[in-house]
This record gives sequence, structure tokens and C-alpha cells, in this order.
Amino acid sequence: MRTEADYYALFEAYDRGELAAPARADLEARLAADPTLALRYADYTELTGTLKALGQRQATRQKLRSLHAAMLAADAAPEPANEATETKLTHSVNPMLRISRTERRLRNFWNGHRATIGVAASVAVLAVFTSLLGLEWWRAAKTQPSMYGYTALRREVDKLKNNQRVLSRTINQIGTTPLPPVNNGKFSGTGFALTAEGYLVTSYHVIQGADSLLIEGRDQQRYHAEPVYSDVAHDLAILRITDKNFAGFGRLPYTFKAGQADLGERVFTLGYPREDVVYGEGALSARSGFEGDTAFYQISIPVNPGNSGGPLLDEKGNLIGVVSGRQNDVQSAAFATKSSYLVRLVDSLKGTQPAAPYHLPKTNQLAGNARPQQLKKLQDYVFVVKVFE
Repeated sequence: MRTEADYYALFEAYDRGELAAPARADLEARLAADPTLALRYADYTELTGTLKALGQRQATRQKLRSLHAAMLAADAAPEPANEATETKLTHSVNPMLRISRTERRLRNFWNGHRATIGVAASVAVLAVFTSLLGLEWWRAAKTQPSMYGYTALRREVDKLKNNQRVLSRTINQIGTTPLPPVNNGKFSGTGFALTAEGYLVTSYHVIQGADSLLIEGRDQQRYHAEPVYSDVAHDLAILRITDKNFAGFGRLPYTFKAGQADLGERVFTLGYPREDVVYGEGALSARSGFEGDTAFYQISIPVNPGNSGGPLLDEKGNLIGVVSGRQNDVQSAAFATKSSYLVRLVDSLKGTQPAAPYHLPKTNQLAGNARPQQLKKLQDYVFVVKVFE
């Protein structure tokens, strides 16, 4: 995995023209196709440009100091015996030039406090570098809500070009409360039913900062929801549908696996990286996640912004994880929170809300079915989670 130093060395070689033609063409193609890499290159260019400007200012200051020192030396030197051959800078340059009392005080101040001023200049340079580094961290935090080198997969809805049909669609009624025309929200992700009573699961980073949430299913199902519990460490959030006329999801067709899945198992997922539900399949490629985090699986399924919070299932239809994010610059390396952590979370919450206990499904209706039949049963329990801020 490349580090920031590796990227900066690559960009420096590119700017200096030191890359071979194939490597240069490959990098230019990646910069055009990968917005994350392009942003890194832009940040590198901004940083190096700032440093070059700082160096130029320092060089200019040094030249001014040299001129100032030459003037001081000329003031202290005796008049030359032969002005025709003398080349030192003296008052003969301008016979009317005189050093004022104010300038003499300033020169004395500079000579007496040169060390202090040097320390102050060093502190100023350090402050510049600290500000630049802080800006880099801030940008990383704003762009990636999780770790550096890791992309969380909630989708910025306001940057998408939705077609006119979607933009003009209206929600006339949820329950008994009329609603204004559809607002596509600020962000979106995926969620799925946790219990028949109206609890759902998604990734914590999907709902982070939300003022309100709207859940949308494939058959024009729309429900208001609210977060009831968040597990930030494992990127999990439990939501509850708040609509009074909600009658329940009915019998959920899948079960939640409390144990570990096996390396190499075939797995699949459903999610909403776009308006229509998208199916993906692959294999469980590692039993630990980003940087060895044992609360996550690594899976070989291509995922995109909007997939966060989607269900990860094995071939029998057992839910084994919740899709969370992907690693930068690694083809098809995605991660999912293990279902065992979700089951532990639900167990810890039982009894905290007696009026609405958590009843996880006990029977798997997907086992033994072909994949198309599994998906037909599953997609009624997978939803878009729209976030409003």
C-alpha cells in the first residue's frame, strides 16, 4: 500500500519529467480517471507551490540582508585614496545620503536582537508548516469520514444528475401526514431490516450528522426513521421507523450469523450506489479488515458510494456482515462489519426498550433457492437511507 511519501515522490518525479514515457502515461490516465488521486496531486501541487513561494521570499530577504550589510560596511570604511579605481559602495554613490537617527536606532536594534529575530522567524516558518499539515488533515477528515487510505461509501446525492422523472416525483402521504415534493437529501446509503417490528441496520457513517432520515424501498415504500443506537467503533447504526401507520415488515427471509464466516466463501450483497438496487458477488478474501481490524471482513466485491450499510450474505442466505467501505488504490478490496458484532450489539440492547424489543429472525427462507429467487425475496427488505442535514 502506498504511503503519502510514496505519492509525493511519484508526483515530484512526474513534475520534474523524470518518469519514463509509459509510467508518465499511466499516471496521467489514473489522474484523469481517479478523483481521489487527482485531489492528492492537487494538494501536492498546492503544498509544493507554497513551499517554493516561501523559499523565494527567504532568498529575497537574504539578498536584502546582504545589501544592508554592504551598506553598513561602506559606512564604516575610510574614504578610498583613488576613487577612480575603488569599487566599494561608499557615500560617493550619493553625496546627499545621510543616515537618519531613526535608521541608526533600527540598525542598532537589529544588531542587538538578531538571535531573537532569528528564533521568531523559525517559529513563523514552523507555524506555516503546521497550518499546512492541519489543512491536509482537515481535508482528509472532510473527504473521508474514516481512516486515511480508506473510503467510506455514503453517497453525496446533491452532486448526482438525477433525471427529471425522479426530480419531479412527489410523496403525497406517509401515514396520514402529507409531505412536500421529494427532496433527494444530502447523502444516501443502504440499510436493511433488522426485525419485523421496524428496526433497520445501516453504517454509522451514513447517518452521521443527520437532522432527519427517510427510508425508501423499491415499491415506493417511504418511511420516516430515527437513529436509536450507534456503535461508532464498528461503524454500525440501528434505526427505527417512526410512522404511526407502519404495520411491520413481516417475516424476514434471512437469519444473522453469530459466528465467523470461512475464508473463501462465496458472498453477495445488495445496495443502492444509484437509484436502482445493484447486486454484487465475490468471495470472502480475508477474515480481517483495513489494517488488520478483526471486527471486519475483507471481500472481493466491487462497491461504490451508496453501498455502505448494505447486507452481506453467504450462499445460503445467512447475513454475515454490513458493507462499510473500501481501500484506496486496491482493486476490489472492500470491507464489511462482521455480523457477530451486530448480534452482540442487539443482545446488549435487549430489555432496554420493553415496548419494542428486538426479535431477530429465526428461520432462513433463502437457503436452497437459486440466486435469482433469493434476490426476489431479499430486495423487499433492503432500502435506500436518505440523510437530510
